[in-house]
Amino acid sequence: VLQLAATLEQGATHPLARAIVAAAAAEGIVAKPVTDFASVPGRGVTARVGGQTALLGSLDHLATAGLVPGTDAPEALLRAGKTLVGVAREGRVMGLIALTDAMRTTTVEAVRRLLNAGIDVIMLTGDNEATARAVAQAAGIRTFRAGISPSGKADAVRAAKRAGVVGMVGDGVNDAPALAAADVSFAIGAGSDIAVEAADVTLIRNDLGAVVDAILLSRATLAKIRQNLFFAFAYNVLGIPLAALGLLSPVIAGAAMAASSVSVVTNALLLKRWRPAR
Repeated sequence: VLQLAATLEQGATHPLARAIVAAAAAEGIVAKPVTDFASVPGRGVTARVGGQTALLGSLDHLATAGLVPGTDAPEALLRAGKTLVGVAREGRVMGLIALTDAMRTTTVEAVRRLLNAGIDVIMLTGDNEATARAVAQAAGIRTFRAGISPSGKADAVRAAKRAGVVGMVGDGVNDAPALAAADVSFAIGAGSDIAVEAADVTLIRNDLGAVVDAILLSRATLAKIRQNLFFAFAYNVLGIPLAALGLLSPVIAGAAMAASSVSVVTNALLLKRWRPAR
């Protein structure tokens, strides 16, 4: 089962695919050549291996092909937050592989900081609802949508944009359409090339906390811009009426212009002392 799965997933960049290939390599299993390879985004793949038709994908993908695992194990695994991948050959389910996303220790803190910053957090995933619910609860995310396709993610982002500015964070090929549809998008640096290409911001650290830092930094920068506009115009607003009345000498006017420039530059440089709130 593992050899067939690794054969079908060889060359893929999805985290689940990489996990399967890594597990096979650790067992010394060598992938076989494939032909007639076809991929269904967000669902699975099919190909011919050794002259036989093989399929790998979600349980929904298997069901679409009329394949049902002959065991009750999936329900218990799904409730435990596992992601299930089915492997089939010649119309028969060979086995199931259960995978678990290793949640980074910083994820819960990042979600908490986003909520404290007044940002609604919504998780979009192609996983089934039971797995998505378990992950969302562990991360502290109250709203999630499960079993959603790559195009469905993009549609969800467009729908959310009607209510305000939407940011999207992703790292895979399946996230690229949603990243392109968002007002501002963040790609995890270790993600796929297409996700990095579609995103507006690429995070060097593989940490959702960097998303919060980027948002808070942008807010601090906008605040500095508004403050500098005040310093730039305040002296002129005060000086023009005085000049019109003949009460402003050139010396004072020159000093005011210099003070305006110094105020703007000094205030801008203070941004170097900014540190994200925790």
